[in-house]
Amino acid sequence: MNNNLLQAIAFYLPQYHPIPENDKWWGKGFTEWTNVSKAKPLFPGHYQPHLPADLGFYDLRLPETRQSQADLAKSYGIHGFCYYHYWFNGKRLLERPVNDILASRQPDFPFCLCWANENWTRRWDGLEREMLMEQVYSEEDDRQHMQWLAQAFKDPRYIRIDGKPLFLVYRTERIPDPLTTAKTWREEAHKLGIGEIFLCKVESFADEHSDPSLIGFDASVEFQPDWQRLGSPLQQGKLYRLARKLRLAEKAYAENNIYDYMTMVERMLAKPASDYKRFPCVTPSWDNSSRRTKGNATILRNSTPEIYERWLKEVVKKTLSNESSEKIIFINAWNEWAEGNHLEPCQKWGHAYLEATQRALSST
Repeated sequence: MNNNLLQAIAFYLPQYHPIPENDKWWGKGFTEWTNVSKAKPLFPGHYQPHLPADLGFYDLRLPETRQSQADLAKSYGIHGFCYYHYWFNGKRLLERPVNDILASRQPDFPFCLCWANENWTRRWDGLEREMLMEQVYSEEDDRQHMQWLAQAFKDPRYIRIDGKPLFLVYRTERIPDPLTTAKTWREEAHKLGIGEIFLCKVESFADEHSDPSLIGFDASVEFQPDWQRLGSPLQQGKLYRLARKLRLAEKAYAENNIYDYMTMVERMLAKPASDYKRFPCVTPSWDNSSRRTKGNATILRNSTPEIYERWLKEVVKKTLSNESSEKIIFINAWNEWAEGNHLEPCQKWGHAYLEATQRALSST
């Protein structure tokens, strides 16, 4: 088996620089670091806050930061980044890093885009219905969207499958008519000289685990954690509520959704293969309690580099043994610090997860 065919692509969050909209909604100077730095442990043994090591509390407006990230990722076997792309009916948010990457042609590191297709609300404050930015759909917007995407697709660093630019869409079920949207994008891409494009839907929720060809897409990408594979919460039910009243259990377990990382990994390894093209994904951890300070956070306990490495090794083995010509594995994520979900070095684990990634990707 040829490991040189493998391409590990890490999801990448660009919210590490201030923007006027976040200043207005969350306070002057807000970035992802605002929530990260305020996080606190909710129970004994809870790993919070997640604080960066080598790269520090970086600012993505600095080209040196983006170059350091790419250099670090490349040195541990990461093929490229999948940048989250925020498009709202012609308006982009958090666009500065990608704009600069396209304009400067640096860093010289492969990338693709994933449209984060969902409304922005105050759900971090428990106010899901308070709309900040709303997605509005139309054929005209689909065409305008592709017209912007074309400049990224033409970049020589852009990741391609069989020569086709790879474009991911998160929450495809929110598009009123995804089949028409896919058709419109393809038509517009041809008009713009892009040719064929490779569309992937991200399987983030239960109702998205279906054949992507039904909506005109080419493949699916797993999203981790897979909410269907978490198993049972570590504490739940009437007995737990009684125990809490008797002060025999922590309040955090009642107010949040806490699962065991190893259990989730075992359930993922037992997940049946799909009868359609689906690219696998792994995650080093997950804990969004720094964002969801009013409760209802999802936390994976007991993640270690060793368990993560075992998972990724199995995924590598399966990926190399399948008949598909594309040997792509996604990792969620490179830098989702407020979701406790990052390969970038932290003060607790250092480079351990990166080293585990490198070993797994080079295994057979």
